[in-house]
Amino acid sequence: MDPTLTQQLSQLEAQLHLPDIRHQPERVSQLLHPAFEETGRSGQRYTRDVVVEALRAESTAAEIVADGYAASALAPGVALLTYRSAQCDAQGTRSKHTLRSSIWLLTDGVWQLRYHQGTPAQDSW
Repeated sequence: MDPTLTQQLSQLEAQLHLPDIRHQPERVSQLLHPAFEETGRSGQRYTRDVVVEALRAESTAAEIVADGYAASALAPGVALLTYRSAQCDAQGTRSKHTLRSSIWLLTDGVWQLRYHQGTPAQDSW
């Protein structure tokens, strides 16, 4: 694990958890690589365009809490970020516990999310 890389990528990933950012298609498009793909916790596959539009159109979203971030370089300019997340309602109840993996690419000096996968977690935290 690379602590500096973990800090850098976790800060970028966490932006995608914030409602203010999620509703900004231009910012989300900057964070997501043009060839971005996602396999969601449901097993459904999503493209960049679908994700950008879905986030823009979200009416309300539960708070996303995340921890356990760890990043490692896979190759020059390619990194894997793993962490766990959950949704938190207004009463503080957590649900949809998920293990997450993201592959980030360094393109022209800027990190962009190329692939993301969510896997339902059996254990809550």
